[in-house]
Amino acid sequence: MQRRQFLQSALALSAVRFARGAETFDLAAIERPRVLKAAARYLSEQPVTVTAAGSPRSAGGKHDFFSEGDYWWPDPQNPDGPYIQRDGMSNPDNFVEHRRAMVRLSLIVPALAAAYKITRERKYADRAARHLRAWFVDDATRMNPNLQFAQAIKGRFTGRGTGIIDTLHLVEVARAAGQLDLAPTDLGGVRKWFAAYAEWMNTHPYGIAERDAKNNHGTCWVTQVAAFAQLTGDAKLTAYCRNRLQTALIPNQEAPDGSFPEELRRTKPYGYSLFNLDAMAIAAQTLSTREDDLWKWQLPDGRGMAKAVAYMYPFMLDKKKWPLPPDVMYDKEWPVRQPCLLFAGLALKRPEYLALWRKLDPDPTVEEVLRNFPVRQPVLWV
Repeated sequence: MQRRQFLQSALALSAVRFARGAETFDLAAIERPRVLKAAARYLSEQPVTVTAAGSPRSAGGKHDFFSEGDYWWPDPQNPDGPYIQRDGMSNPDNFVEHRRAMVRLSLIVPALAAAYKITRERKYADRAARHLRAWFVDDATRMNPNLQFAQAIKGRFTGRGTGIIDTLHLVEVARAAGQLDLAPTDLGGVRKWFAAYAEWMNTHPYGIAERDAKNNHGTCWVTQVAAFAQLTGDAKLTAYCRNRLQTALIPNQEAPDGSFPEELRRTKPYGYSLFNLDAMAIAAQTLSTREDDLWKWQLPDGRGMAKAVAYMYPFMLDKKKWPLPPDVMYDKEWPVRQPCLLFAGLALKRPEYLALWRKLDPDPTVEEVLRNFPVRQPVLWV
């Protein structure tokens, strides 16, 4: 099944087109210059994993991923005491080196995989394989397959289930790994790591709590597990994620108008709405089959992926129409080239979505935007 999906994807690379009148949408042609430019730069980059930096505030070891809760700050009334929350306001003094290293990985490996898919030149796949081995296989540099110490809060928690959202950047890495024609030992090692991590996400209390979250955290759990199960060939877990999208994510998160009320309540409602929509779109793209197309599926009342994208589209097209106050931080940086527009545009035959997707920035450089924009190489996805 996995090989058939890969062959279908490879054939689709040169054939993905959507015509409207005299216009033709050719994704490979659109992306080729951008992909090859990035890949040329990454050919000289060396792997950097979690073992390259550490924090004295981490309760974990050298191989454990560590991050700190974004919106938690020192208490002015008790500077040495537990941190206090300021929702939507990121603390610039938090430890972020592991997160940066993972985002870097998520930029390099997918770009090299996309270049390999377009050109079939081994140099791209071989360089990507070095990064994958460093992160997931080699004993000296590999990351432990858990997030026991992610999004810690000084004086309160050494780690939290919400930290699992940090590995959303491994979704496109996993997607890339399945399309690189890796050596059997490399592919086996990478699959073993992702299988172990998916098992941890399904059995540890942190993972279970994150799975059951009613907002973007629950969405990102499904998005990740679906991608990791696809790479490892876990059909049972894939089916579970598909069912969860249909029976938990959309029924519990999407309002009748297609909005996500839990995201609208935040101090950054625009950015969070886009983020949740993209995460759900990535899951739908991963889990859709010819027999079960999640882009066309909907609840009896009409809620589904199509309605969710339709709700946000006018506000991506013209942000001035957004009915809520601006986000407290990074408001001007959104939207970028959101993958939900591409996936929905192709699946639902909506040329206006594709036209907008082409106009938006595919390569944002603001760190916070990159952190909430986990799919950047669409040729790996359609």
